[in-house]
Amino acid sequence: MRAHELTIGRTFGVTFDHGEDFFGTLSAFCREHGVRQGYIPSFIGAFAEAEIVGACEKLEDPDAPVWAKTYVTNVEAFGAGTLAHDPATGGILPHIHVSAGLKAQSADGRTSHLLSAKVQFLSELLVVEVTAPTMTRPRNSALYDVPLLTFGSSQ
Repeated sequence: MRAHELTIGRTFGVTFDHGEDFFGTLSAFCREHGVRQGYIPSFIGAFAEAEIVGACEKLEDPDAPVWAKTYVTNVEAFGAGTLAHDPATGGILPHIHVSAGLKAQSADGRTSHLLSAKVQFLSELLVVEVTAPTMTRPRNSALYDVPLLTFGSSQ
């Protein structure tokens, strides 16, 4: 386990508009407002299309992370995540999970890691800035090269 007390900065209410790229708009928001790291306690919205982690085939190693993606369209989404600082680019490294209901399939649901999404109508987010410690997401080569959230001195 890793834990660190967080110093909270500003809190933002943010809306994304119809047709916007979810991650591109999130990155633009962070650049424009100087948010380097933080968390999204929740967001709601709709996606015209999205890619989430998922596989239909049998997994060779069920303990390993799944890197495959599945494509969904016309979904209502509820999600949350963290924003880590990327020291290499100065940008953010988001880690977002969603539960998405497929509107045309009786709201049948999918829950997984969000890889990409195009906003349909709107997305409404709360973004909470973390000013300290520095939150990064280095890859852990001993654990399938998974990027893991780290805090300041615990890196």
